[in-house]
Amino acid sequence: MRKILVSNDDGIDSEALARLAALAKKFGEVWVVAPCRQFSSMSHAADFWEPLKAWEVDFPVEGVHALTTTGTPSDCVSFGITTIVPGRPDLVFTGINKGYNIASGIQYSATVGAALEAANQKIHTIAFSENHIGTHEVTDKYIEQIASELIDTPLGDNEIWNVNFPGCTVEECKGIKYGCTISQESFFTGSYKEIGKEGNKTIYQVDLIPEWKGAEGTDLAAITGNYVSVGKVRNYC
Repeated sequence: MRKILVSNDDGIDSEALARLAALAKKFGEVWVVAPCRQFSSMSHAADFWEPLKAWEVDFPVEGVHALTTTGTPSDCVSFGITTIVPGRPDLVFTGINKGYNIASGIQYSATVGAALEAANQKIHTIAFSENHIGTHEVTDKYIEQIASELIDTPLGDNEIWNVNFPGCTVEECKGIKYGCTISQESFFTGSYKEIGKEGNKTIYQVDLIPEWKGAEGTDLAAITGNYVSVGKVRNYC
């Protein structure tokens, strides 16, 4: 039986993590190792200099071995691979992230960063993401089909599968686009907006404006066209 490690960047209490663990159970024995808090936009950050604290938790999916840690998503994956899953996992699933991991946003994603940590350690890995608002019925319809295809589809060194589901309804979804490349177009523009004062300090909040105009064949074009985007991401290290 396959051994599958599942992690995320939204934290151990994410309902989307539970959905992914339930999916993983259909393909093998599952271990969840996920951070104890939100770690979005942390990329491939790792905390090597502080002791890692880990503890078992009650998890809403029966039969899953579940731990949470004080580490980053990358730490969780490395810890799971080297220390928790007996003999190392055969597969790693990360997500389901609340928010797309496409275009330039990939460089910030801790969902993708955690997946690339697994790829660095020679584990076949799939990262899953969906819109942070709207319905996830397209995810529910297609995720098992896509996972069953990708778990046996080879990857190159330091590569992962990156899957993004649009937030539209099933009726609005136009299907799946495979082989999507990473859009090189602008994803967000904006600046920092002053929102207040704190003594002699000025407080700023980033003000991002979406500019979603991906070229044909890219992940961004697929998502804006209401397609599921499936492609590869490679860590050039």
